[in-house]
Amino acid sequence: MSIPLTIEDYRRLAQRKVPRMFYQYADSGSWTESTYRANEDDFKKLLFRQRVAVNISERSLSTTMIGQEVAMPVALAPTGLTGMQHADGEILAARAAEEAGVPFTLSTMSICSIEDLAANTSRPFWFQLYVMRDRSFIEGLIDRAKAAGCSALVVTLDLQILGQRHNDVRNGLSTPPKFNFNSLVQIATRPSWAMRMLGTRRRGFGNVIGHAKGVSDLSSLSAWSAEQLDPTLTWDDIAWIKERWGGPLILKGIMDAEDARQAARTGADAIIVSNHGGRQLDGAPSSISVLSSIIEAVGRDIEVHLDGGIRSGQDVLKAIALGARGTYIGRPFLYGLGARGQAGVRHVLRIIENELDVSMALCGERQLSEVGRHNLTNPDVFQN
Repeated sequence: MSIPLTIEDYRRLAQRKVPRMFYQYADSGSWTESTYRANEDDFKKLLFRQRVAVNISERSLSTTMIGQEVAMPVALAPTGLTGMQHADGEILAARAAEEAGVPFTLSTMSICSIEDLAANTSRPFWFQLYVMRDRSFIEGLIDRAKAAGCSALVVTLDLQILGQRHNDVRNGLSTPPKFNFNSLVQIATRPSWAMRMLGTRRRGFGNVIGHAKGVSDLSSLSAWSAEQLDPTLTWDDIAWIKERWGGPLILKGIMDAEDARQAARTGADAIIVSNHGGRQLDGAPSSISVLSSIIEAVGRDIEVHLDGGIRSGQDVLKAIALGARGTYIGRPFLYGLGARGQAGVRHVLRIIENELDVSMALCGERQLSEVGRHNLTNPDVFQN
């Protein structure tokens, strides 16, 4: 294959290089996958307002997210099992993010541990927290993130129970992954992936094993995982987390204006409009379609970011035009990682940066801070 030019090119390449069970873990949604598809498709409904004869010779994409300087308003989203897309995946993706000048967010359910990532990177990263029943384990995770110098805590709110993901069920994917004849065939047909995995010691869940009570190895992790998602999570728990953490706090999984107002009242620094990539409540609206209503409800009280469906720099520009202060990519960087490791993630970020820069220029803007609803011909397309 020639050098990839788009995120879709990287998706096809990753599909050929990563075992199906891990590729589909990243690239599928729940139930009928209608929300998963809508996340991407709804960006196409927004149209740019093209401008000409404007001096666009000097341009800048730099901005801030929760007060931290970023080269462009894009962060790498927290994704579980990143280290199963490519050996040492979290470390490689974080290094690529460092090179690009954007934040990397480590998932609670990462393969690499907080401490391991901190030891193998040179800039602070963000840490994403799932709230488990075992509150002592959560306290430990927060304290470990502080000790590692993490510069923001991202609390995911929309995983109190697990949405049914049919591809994961069909592939027998569990925590930890269970290998059978079907999965072993998948691995045997991906020899480069297999050789890299054999060459690393990072094949467990580094944030959990040896830290959660009673979880000393992969076999004991399964029973622990099955009972730890916490359906009792409430806003009171966010207040407790905020006090224990004491640093910049981001709340992920907001899809409703009422929830957004409640989130703003917690004193968090930002919220992420997100439906978990269409992996939880199928039949929910796309993230981009509710962004404007949430910004209208709380935009003066809290920073609003967007996650879900971004496949290009043009999608980033559309989100910023509607008022988002930052965006997140999950699947795009996983495609790059699965296809070409750290170099693939870095190239994905370059593709997005270039598409964002060129599109902004063709809209007649030189500074990202000047981009707004006026850059779209139909900014109200999602309003009822």
